[in-house]
Amino acid sequence: IGMTFSGWRWLNLQEYQSKKLMQESGVTVQRFYVADNPPDALQAAKRLNAKEIVLKAQILAGGRGKGVFSSGLKGGVHLTKDPSVVGELASKMLGYSLTTKQTPKEGVEVKTVMVAEALDITRETYFAILMDRACNGPVMVGSPQGGMDIEEVADKSPELIFKEVIDIFEGVRDDQALRMAANLGFKGPLKRQAADQIMRLYDLFLKVDATQVEVNPLGETPEGQVVCFDAKISFDDNAEFRQKAVFALDDMSESDPTETEAAKWDLKYIGLDGNIACFVNGAGLAMATCDIIDLHGGKPANFLDLGGGVKEKQVYEAFKLLTADPKVEAILVNIFGGIVNCAIIANGITKACRELELKVPLVVRLEGTNVQEAKRILSESGLPIVAANDLDDAAKKAVAAITRK
Repeated sequence: IGMTFSGWRWLNLQEYQSKKLMQESGVTVQRFYVADNPPDALQAAKRLNAKEIVLKAQILAGGRGKGVFSSGLKGGVHLTKDPSVVGELASKMLGYSLTTKQTPKEGVEVKTVMVAEALDITRETYFAILMDRACNGPVMVGSPQGGMDIEEVADKSPELIFKEVIDIFEGVRDDQALRMAANLGFKGPLKRQAADQIMRLYDLFLKVDATQVEVNPLGETPEGQVVCFDAKISFDDNAEFRQKAVFALDDMSESDPTETEAAKWDLKYIGLDGNIACFVNGAGLAMATCDIIDLHGGKPANFLDLGGGVKEKQVYEAFKLLTADPKVEAILVNIFGGIVNCAIIANGITKACRELELKVPLVVRLEGTNVQEAKRILSESGLPIVAANDLDDAAKKAVAAITRK
C-alpha cells in the first residue's frame, strides 16, 4: 500500500486559514473576511463592497455545496448580489450542523463562515508543487485543464499534464515559471502574472515546510487577474518544531477524539468496525495483523501503531485507549522488537492489565530484542495472558477467544 506512515497526524486547516497563509506570501486570493456570528457576517458583506458575494461554511469535509444544515438550509456555499441577506443566511449556518457526503451522519457543527468576493472565472487551470521521491525533491505539476479531478485528466489526456523538476538549491527559475505559465495556457501579460504567482507559491511551499501545495483551480478572471481560487496545503509533521504558528492553527474539532488522544502519546490510531483490538509496532505489521485476523474469520476493531521509541507509559496509554472502546472483545498484541525492547512492552502490558483490571482476553506475540526476558515477565505475572508463537497462531487464538465467549 503506497502510504507513508511516518509523522502521520494530518494537520487540518480550514479553507480561510490556507488562504491567509497564501495571502501572507503574496499569492492572489479572493478578498475575504471571517465571521463567527451573523452580525459580523453582515458587516463583512457590506465592507467587501463587491458586485457578488460568496458565503461559505467552514468545515474540513468536502462536498459543502451540496450539503444540508440542521436548520433546514440547503447548501454550505451561497452566492448573492445582495449583501443584506448575508446575516440571515449566516444565522442558518452558524451553530448548526452541516451534513455532506464526507461528514458523519450527524454532520459537523459550523462555527465560522467565510464571506468572500465572488469572482467570475473565464478559465480554470491546475497547479501543484509536491515532494516527489523519484526526483528526490520538489516538482511542479500543472495542467491547462483545471477545476476537475486531476487524476481523470492524467488518465484521459496525459499530454495535458506538465512537470518541472525544481532544484532545491536553486529554487524555481524564471524560465521554468514562464514555461509552466505558458503550458497552463496563460497568454500575453497574464503569462508573466501567472509565473509570478507560481514563484510565490513555491516561496510559500518552502516557508511552511509543506509536502504539497495544490491549487485547483488557478483561474483567470475577465478583468485579467490570475487568482488562486481553492488550495490544499499538506504539511510535514516532522517540521512541527519550527512551524509552531502553523501547527497551532490545527483544527482538531472534527478529528476522531480517540485519534487525537492517541496522537498526544505518539501513537497512530485508526478506528475500524470489528471487535479484535490490534496493538502493533510498525504500519506494515499492523496491516498484516489486520489481514490475518480477517483471514481467520475475525474483524479488527482498530489499527494502533506504537512506532519505534517506545516507553512503558505509552504502552499503558495504548491499553487505556483500547479498553475504553466498548466494541473490543479481545486484544491482540503483536510486537516485533527490532528497535523496540520487548521487556519494556511486557512491563507496560502487565502494569496496564493490573491497573485497568482488564476484562477481555489478551493474546500476546513478542519477537526480537530481549524476548526471553519479556516472556518471563509475562509468564510470572500470574495474569491470564495467552502467549502465541507467531502471527498466525496469535490471530487464531484471538479469534478463538471471542468465539469461546
